[in-house]
Amino acid sequence: MTTMNSINISVQNLAGADDASKVDGLSPQTRQALMLASTANIANALLKRGFRNTCMLGLSPLSPDQPRMVGPAYTLRFIPAREDIDSLTNYGSLENKHRVAMEECPAGSVLVIDAFGNTRVSSMGDMMASRLKKRGVAGVVTDGGYRDTSGIKGTGLPAYQRQGASPATPIAMHALELNKPVGCAGVAIYPGDIIVGDADGVVVIPRHLVDEVAEEAGAAEEYEVFAALHIENGRSLMEMFPATPESLKEYERWVKAGRPSLAEFVE
Repeated sequence: MTTMNSINISVQNLAGADDASKVDGLSPQTRQALMLASTANIANALLKRGFRNTCMLGLSPLSPDQPRMVGPAYTLRFIPAREDIDSLTNYGSLENKHRVAMEECPAGSVLVIDAFGNTRVSSMGDMMASRLKKRGVAGVVTDGGYRDTSGIKGTGLPAYQRQGASPATPIAMHALELNKPVGCAGVAIYPGDIIVGDADGVVVIPRHLVDEVAEEAGAAEEYEVFAALHIENGRSLMEMFPATPESLKEYERWVKAGRPSLAEFVE
């Protein structure tokens, strides 16, 4: 849930969102809303539009205090390895798509690694994470796992995984293709879909819906600040959450008054 302080900070940082939008193609307003809205509120907005399978369940942030992640999907798909093709020697090829992905994933994008749920071997290590961070990639998510996790944390790159996985990639996975539709953590992801990650997990927004979903989720986040103030002050959950026509009218009056403290807010 957004706090009053984060709402104030978001207004101050709108210029920064403008710069980021030049990289990821999102409008400053949409990007700022996605940077504030919880993945839960984004999923709720998608559910209202008939999208039930949007949360990448079972994945967790590598670090609880890592930066929030927002950006269009760039995908890498793995299939099971085969012994006559996948080896450490072949892995060093300049054409190896696992390594190529680290050089071609666009700045501002989120690298989505479809590891078909395989946690026997690593989807990425700290050297790859360092390269992605240096190139301006917004984050990385896999339904597999990473090695060198302390090093990945040290890069500051937002990263999500199912669980840690130290063994070398070629033991069990072969990088097949880049930037094609994939299934990751049970969710269909098309290149360019918007990926949002927070402390709770990762949600996927179809690209053509991102502006309206961001607007609705951002508005829901700001209403929750108002509702939380009242609930903490003794108001009933039935009165305040989810929003009712009456509570929304009260919220609108509060916003119009400049979001004062409850002690200062006079109906």
